[in-house]
Amino acid sequence: MSKTLYIAIAIVIIIIAAIAVYYSQTPGRPQPSQPTSQLPRRPPRRPPSDVHDGPAMPPAGHLTRHPTAILNVTRTLFLSSDVAKRYGIKDLVFKNPPASQWEALIKQGGVDVAWGGGPTLFNVLYQDGFLLPLQGSEVKAALSQVPDTVAGMPLKLKGPDGSVYWVAWAISSFGITVNLDFLNKTGLPIPRDWSDLASFTFGKALLQGYPATSIGDISRSTSSTRMAEIILQAYGWDRGWRIITLTAANGKVWSSSEDARDAIIRGDSGAGWTIDFYGYIAQLQNPHTRYIIPPNTTVNGDPIAVVNATKCRQAAEAFVAWVITDGQRMVFDKSINRLPSNPNAFNTPEGQGRPDLKAVYQQLQGLHAMAFNDSLAMSYEQAIIYYFVATIVQEQGDLQNAWKALLQAYYSGKINATTAQRLAAELGAPLQFKVNGTTYVFTQKYAQSINSRIAKDAAFRDQMIAIWRDAARNKYLAVLNEINSLS
Repeated sequence: MSKTLYIAIAIVIIIIAAIAVYYSQTPGRPQPSQPTSQLPRRPPRRPPSDVHDGPAMPPAGHLTRHPTAILNVTRTLFLSSDVAKRYGIKDLVFKNPPASQWEALIKQGGVDVAWGGGPTLFNVLYQDGFLLPLQGSEVKAALSQVPDTVAGMPLKLKGPDGSVYWVAWAISSFGITVNLDFLNKTGLPIPRDWSDLASFTFGKALLQGYPATSIGDISRSTSSTRMAEIILQAYGWDRGWRIITLTAANGKVWSSSEDARDAIIRGDSGAGWTIDFYGYIAQLQNPHTRYIIPPNTTVNGDPIAVVNATKCRQAAEAFVAWVITDGQRMVFDKSINRLPSNPNAFNTPEGQGRPDLKAVYQQLQGLHAMAFNDSLAMSYEQAIIYYFVATIVQEQGDLQNAWKALLQAYYSGKINATTAQRLAAELGAPLQFKVNGTTYVFTQKYAQSINSRIAKDAAFRDQMIAIWRDAARNKYLAVLNEINSLS
């Protein structure tokens, strides 16, 4: 019987794959794995009764957040592999819903594998009980080939039962991609730090009519979410929000991180947040671009896992094992440009043909990444996503008008540097707002206090977005009015 495997992939993507799989034995002796990342969370709930290791049920599905290039290469390589032949898998079906919909889709059934989207997303799936331990002999042998850490960051998540619940299939760093021609045209320096993109200096391009910066909407891009979280932890909550807000004010927020990258490749923008492989793609497509790793950054393993809704657990684990062994060849495709989690991939013909990626891999081994706290990021992630949408995405017009007026007033000499810095700090400061007559400030503590509710309560979420949007608009207009009165 032919099968279709539905895989949820997140690069940030969820792939849903429907599989009707013939059960066959998997060879190989089990190898002990040594996962290193542990969360102080309760172990996931037991999988539902319809999850089993026997003959596969009708096709299930996969969630993913990967771009099309990865999915196409994966389909071609995997369907021609011995693994696919052994399990009779004839197709892979990928679906790409927002990360916020993954848990609901898993509950509906028809999902086997979650692939890509970053550790925070997968840690939430684990915490909420949606991931199964990777425990078959075939996948355990594959797990032993992946290091436990890179640059001090985990490539595996281990639960209190000692089992691995997700493993990284690729390694990512986070940085800034720049277009050198744009910077030369507008007289801007090459940025070295996240804060450079939020500077008055970068605002000079905006006054020339060019958006200096290009970033993805963090509600639609998990890599952009991670970079916002990096900035908040690297600089502290208040300064971090100033950097995030004024980076957006200096340019454009795009609906996807791919669109943000492409704007830099074309030269429509000068610099922006990108995950590393987007920077490598940019350099291949336009030699006048460069990917820069700032000092305040971190390294991630991009996870793959089996979800508890699968009806073909053994085949799903076999797919995971393939992705972190033979399937690692895909990362070297020039449409993908990822760093493999399995260093043995560099010994393949494809890996030997990419000395550029091997050099980056070796560079990361010595990188002193910032001590990023994933549990802390999880504690406020949903709150900051919707706050960003309300105050930056939906109000970018008023934000940018106020920022441009401030830049013009400063560079024309109508206000001094002290006043300019005070007004810039006010523009980027966490909001003060009222809910049912009570005044709040969007502090880290407040974000943590509403994080769970805003993720699950749609009415509350809509209410807060509206409140934040109105408060942001009023603040931006107040700053604009003060600038006009001073100049």
